[in-house]
Amino acid sequence: MVSGKVNGVSGDLVVKTVDFSGSPFHFIGIGGIGMSALAYILAKRHLPVSGSDLHPSKITERLQSVGAHVFNEQGPKNLDFFSVNPKYNNKQGSRPLKQTPQIICSTAISDKNIEYQAAQDLGYPIFHRSDILAALIKEQQSIAVAGTHGKTTTSSLIGYVLVQARLDPTIIVGGEVDAWQGNARLGKGKWLVAEADESDGSLSKYSPSIGVITNIELDHPDHYQDLDQVIDIFQVFAKQCRILVVCLDCPSIRQYFQPTISYGLNPETKADYSATEIVYGPEGSTCQVWEKGEKLGSLKLSIPGEHNVSNALAAVAVLRKMNLDFPVIAQAMASFTGAKRRFELKGTVSGINFIDDYAHHPSEIKATLSAARSKLALMKDKRIVTVFQPHRYTRTAKFIDEYAVSFGDSDLVVLTDIYSAGEPNIDKMDGQKLVNCVSRHHPSVYYHPDLASLAQFLQTILRPGDWVLFLGAGNLNQVIPQLINTYTI
Repeated sequence: MVSGKVNGVSGDLVVKTVDFSGSPFHFIGIGGIGMSALAYILAKRHLPVSGSDLHPSKITERLQSVGAHVFNEQGPKNLDFFSVNPKYNNKQGSRPLKQTPQIICSTAISDKNIEYQAAQDLGYPIFHRSDILAALIKEQQSIAVAGTHGKTTTSSLIGYVLVQARLDPTIIVGGEVDAWQGNARLGKGKWLVAEADESDGSLSKYSPSIGVITNIELDHPDHYQDLDQVIDIFQVFAKQCRILVVCLDCPSIRQYFQPTISYGLNPETKADYSATEIVYGPEGSTCQVWEKGEKLGSLKLSIPGEHNVSNALAAVAVLRKMNLDFPVIAQAMASFTGAKRRFELKGTVSGINFIDDYAHHPSEIKATLSAARSKLALMKDKRIVTVFQPHRYTRTAKFIDEYAVSFGDSDLVVLTDIYSAGEPNIDKMDGQKLVNCVSRHHPSVYYHPDLASLAQFLQTILRPGDWVLFLGAGNLNQVIPQLINTYTI
């Protein structure tokens, strides 16, 4: 058990006991990417699930399709659902159904939220999202993928191979994957694959059979003061993994961690799993994969970029530890098309390709743009146009110098104003300050702060053959369908 604090309503980092025997679950903010995955798993296990979210979406519709009840507003009355609904007043066999809901919140839920306050006043048990995931990880053989970057792709890739290998895993990830029509999958097999997030410190609650750390950087200055604090939380996680798989390309990992299994692209690290003869092209990447000095064979990936070769190596290391044959792994990986919002092609209209990507940290932006450049290496007269929405005032202020030099692989850069994610603007940071810094290093930078008219503005600068990358963790991608519809008309 770990002491400490998590921002928001989650309280200390002691892992709480969750009741999976029949007590209802009510999620405040059920439509969030992390919350909805857990709600889906519980509903598919035929546990009573309700939740509230102010914004109906395809995610909440999917939850409703598997039996979850979703309120489109928040308030104390939502907490009465299980006590007033006759369906939940009936007896199940000889045992009456418990009616007091277990309240689930994420760090995004403020302690001033009226629904949260009502649950607190009623004395209902309140859990952080991570308590549910920790309990699920603990109850079966599990793989938890952590790291500042790459954890969604890596965990999705591991889960995808296990599905293709007919091992029927349960999967909980932070992105939507077409292979299981969402961000979660309930399987009957013995393995659970989960993405383990470090953003709020709750990473220290997880004790998986196999833990993966892809890399470690400071990405959440709203929660961590410096890189040392981030390393500390990963070290707690590492000690709780029975088997630890890490990437030796990361300097912090090399210095502070003692893995069970290692992987990496830098031959000087002498990692257990490595890749040679890497070729990056418009259709993806190919390489030769090595295991402790012996060649396993060829690997082909449709997901682009050096960072995804590294993610694939992590998956290979885990899957080989699970005794899967490499030909089975390679065949499955060749057909993996990635998670949504990870270099996701949303459409091609009038010769213009529209790409949606979650990249929001300077390192992620560099990796994504490098991947784009590798795809276009053999294509003449193609431009990369990057549209970036900075995410959080604290992150923008902390990394403004790093952002300034992150767009070198882009021909044009369009910056919007900052997506606050509910943060107060203590640093008085705005998009114009970031534009000024980026402009010192890039010759073609535009500032268009208003999202409402961004589509109209982009039409004035785009031309056939452009690859337009929309980068950010906020709501920038809502502009993409507007553009596609406009060009279609």
